[in-house]
Amino acid sequence: MASKGKVLVYRRGAIGDTLLTFPLFEALKKEGYIVYAVGNTDVLPIAKLSGFLDKFYTELYPNLLEETFERKIFISKEGTIEPFPKERVWLPYYYLKALNLPLEFSKKLKIPEPLLKEDFKNYVVIQPGSGSPFKNPPFSLFARLKDFLEGKGYKVLFLAGPNETFLLKSGILCYYTEDLIDLALKLAKAKAFIGNDSGITHLASYLGVETFAIFGPSDEITFHPIGEKVHIISLDLSCRPCFPKVCSERTCLKEDELFEIFISLGIF
Repeated sequence: MASKGKVLVYRRGAIGDTLLTFPLFEALKKEGYIVYAVGNTDVLPIAKLSGFLDKFYTELYPNLLEETFERKIFISKEGTIEPFPKERVWLPYYYLKALNLPLEFSKKLKIPEPLLKEDFKNYVVIQPGSGSPFKNPPFSLFARLKDFLEGKGYKVLFLAGPNETFLLKSGILCYYTEDLIDLALKLAKAKAFIGNDSGITHLASYLGVETFAIFGPSDEITFHPIGEKVHIISLDLSCRPCFPKVCSERTCLKEDELFEIFISLGIF
């Protein structure tokens, strides 16, 4: 296919928000564009590694603005598309529909197999935190899940990043990293992943890992992780989703109810 020229996509956002933008990059590549992106450079390298992106930048640098683009797509309050839909629509579909692009896209990141690492192979990886403490159930839920899984004979590993430094202080055995690329190459081989509505949960599911995503106050329809083996764990309450206006009771994050839903799935 002959190139249609270059397209620039501007999208500021956290890891999960950026991963939900990857289908847009992929669709533009399929249309024949050379795709440039400006945004979260912790995670954009994974889009390039998967073949969805050609170049990425942290900022709209002057030399970048001087380049000629056939299209410029700004996902921002004042841009081409608002970052989030006004209605409860899955974010990838929202972007693709807004730009009249096909709604079909890969449900698994296309990272070359030889690059993947064996460190997490056969482990169930648990990340108890997220970018907001309001999304997190009590840590006792994850400790309970660990005991349950180990009782079934599974190997369990806690994952810690900048939002889980409490694990380091507690003395709990865990794997700490801030290197998202290295984490992706290791996480792809995991047996399963359990986490909250977080960037790493989105990454695990997109890598093809069996993923259990706990959604409390946030919206599992708009922010549903990409992947073919995603299990949403949430309570059927009329008051949710409510994030970021979260109540003090946080009824949607009750430990016993969430644990029972996990057990009822019957996968372990």
